Amino acid sequence: MRENKQQVPETVERFLDSTLDSVDSAEEIAVGIAQRAGFDDDNLTRIGMAVRESMVNAVVHGNRYNAHKKVRFSVGHNTHRFTVRISDEGEGFDFESLPDPLAPENIMRTSGRGIFLIRSFMDEFQMRHLERGGTEVTLVKYLVSK
Repeated sequence: MRENKQQVPETVERFLDSTLDSVDSAEEIAVGIAQRAGFDDDNLTRIGMAVRESMVNAVVHGNRYNAHKKVRFSVGHNTHRFTVRISDEGEGFDFESLPDPLAPENIMRTSGRGIFLIRSFMDEFQMRHLERGGTEVTLVKYLVSK
């Protein structure tokens, strides 16, 4: 799962524009911190993809590229877990209404697999509606095997 590296807790928080450049920035920041936390290449790829999918959801589906809306991005780790939180300022959506990407009628669709992939790449995935509006996702990858 991870290499044997000295664990120094690290946290970064940013308010990012609702642009695809911000998606790239968030992925780069998260992968850099994950690498310093000691994750191997396979897990760095999984973390990067999960962050990218979550950021795309926030920018495209949540904030709808609205230049007046920001994406709050925080990433950090302690000795046990690596955590990413991403929140948008969108209208939110019904989590329960997400179609099953593996259902026969959805197999050939070109979108709709992001949350499925995020869940498969991370050890924990949570979504919640924010009181002020928008959606927050929390992604967790354990630094030690559970």
